[in-house]
Amino acid sequence: MTKDVMVTIAGFHSLEENGDTIEMVHIGEYYQRNGTHYLLFEERMEGMSEPVKNRVKFREHYLEVQKRGPVTVNMVFEKGKSQSSTYAIPFGSFLMETHTTEVSIREEEGRIEARAEYALEINGVYCARSEIRVVVQPKESFRL
Repeated sequence: MTKDVMVTIAGFHSLEENGDTIEMVHIGEYYQRNGTHYLLFEERMEGMSEPVKNRVKFREHYLEVQKRGPVTVNMVFEKGKSQSSTYAIPFGSFLMETHTTEVSIREEEGRIEARAEYALEINGVYCARSEIRVVVQPKESFRL
């Protein structure tokens, strides 16, 4: 995998059969160290003057998403584990808890996909069955 990559982050949240999917594509940097994959990219959010700096870290059965800047959170997904974190935005913050049921990594030539399935609670209230999917591709060969 090259250093310059396209990072696609997709999130799916559902209370019933139908749900909402949000997908974002960013230009970022990729590197691998000691069997762990790292992604670094900036995200521009509406109404915020400075970017949110993202670091995604993943390896077998482990996915971590860290945001810094006007939005801060550190979400860790490990199969069979629960994780609490504070999601802070300029307007306030809330407690998020994830109960991870599955984490998988799939590597192909020119493409890496990391996925986590989890139950999401916000401020102690169950909100949704959720999934996050991170796809990494070399910038020059990006395809949907």
